[in-house]
Amino acid sequence: MLTDKTVTEPEKILPVAHTCDVLVCGGGIAGVSAALAAARHGAKVLLLEREYALGGLATLGLITIYLPLCDGCGRQVSFGIAEELLKLSAVHGLEDFADNAWLVGGSLEDKIKRRYMVRYNPNVYAIDLEQLLVREGVEILYGTSVCSIVTDGGRITHAIVENKSGRSAVAVSAVVDATGDADVCLQAGESTETFKQGNVPAAWFYYTQDGEYKLNTLGFSDIPDSMKTPEQLENDKKSLRFGGLDADELSRLTVLSHRMLLDKFLEGGIDSPTHALSTIAAIPQIRMTRRLAGLRTMDDSEIAAEMPDSVGLFSDWRKRGPVYELPFDCLRGGRISNLFAAGRCISVTDAMWDITRVIPVCAVSGQAAGTAGALLSANGSVDTQELQRCLETDGAVLHVSQLK
Repeated sequence: MLTDKTVTEPEKILPVAHTCDVLVCGGGIAGVSAALAAARHGAKVLLLEREYALGGLATLGLITIYLPLCDGCGRQVSFGIAEELLKLSAVHGLEDFADNAWLVGGSLEDKIKRRYMVRYNPNVYAIDLEQLLVREGVEILYGTSVCSIVTDGGRITHAIVENKSGRSAVAVSAVVDATGDADVCLQAGESTETFKQGNVPAAWFYYTQDGEYKLNTLGFSDIPDSMKTPEQLENDKKSLRFGGLDADELSRLTVLSHRMLLDKFLEGGIDSPTHALSTIAAIPQIRMTRRLAGLRTMDDSEIAAEMPDSVGLFSDWRKRGPVYELPFDCLRGGRISNLFAAGRCISVTDAMWDITRVIPVCAVSGQAAGTAGALLSANGSVDTQELQRCLETDGAVLHVSQLK
């Protein structure tokens, strides 16, 4: 039936093109970590990625700073896959912080001076991530988006996907939402929240200048409204903001970002063999959009608070000192028992969101979500203590009291 405003799509019987134990939706750092963890625990893993490279904002978005695994006081707090992926980014060399004391076995004094962080080449890293997953037996399906979710009795049974082959279904035992936008959580009927503050335009790009390869961090990042002065809040009223959940808006943002970066590049001179625009972001540089409203919503005030269901530790990338335990209940909602969130999708307040949206926390939450998915697919449920034992066996540290 057709109207002026709607079109009725004919009903289709879709083939079940894939079957897996753990379906990971999204191939950013959280999705890669989840897929690795699940595969290493014996699960048959299928990872869906909309683009044609892994890494998400960390590679395609050119946010190429692997932020700290330490607390800024000489103490490492994030371990396991979070550290493995940092070292992977450095395996072929680094763009910056190559003399990092953490990587070369420096003194405590040197580790305090420079936090455990690096800057890497996005193109090399994307391929290294892909090869790592392939070695671990993860099946990757590129150019694929989740269109809808089929549930039965509070569990996801199938994900409806679309790619070059058309629409099909994936039969699943467990699902990890690592989309960055909590798309699967929304489609499955879980409670979600959106980021009301919105995102400032960003247009990072690589260029060459007189024989040097450089990164321009145009539109670096914003801070939560709760941390702003009255003057900053007043100035914000004049700035552009993007929610990141509307196709038309994202297209406008992309056009704006392209214009911003070209103008900035040309400030350094015309395009030439000695001044060339090398790489632009392949995806919008949107940092916070939508998240799970889970069994627990964590806040940035809970510094060093002991969480009985902790699945990992992380620091505050913006300042030295604070360390947090990540509760398992921030990774799951109250409606769908076989769905786990990871990365930017986890359940936190706006103030905490600015801390948890970055690479190390995405890796920590991804490892926990993937491990939980593997345990659930094998046992039909997830025992929190068993999950914690598995994570510790795999190198994670779960409680602040365990740090040296």
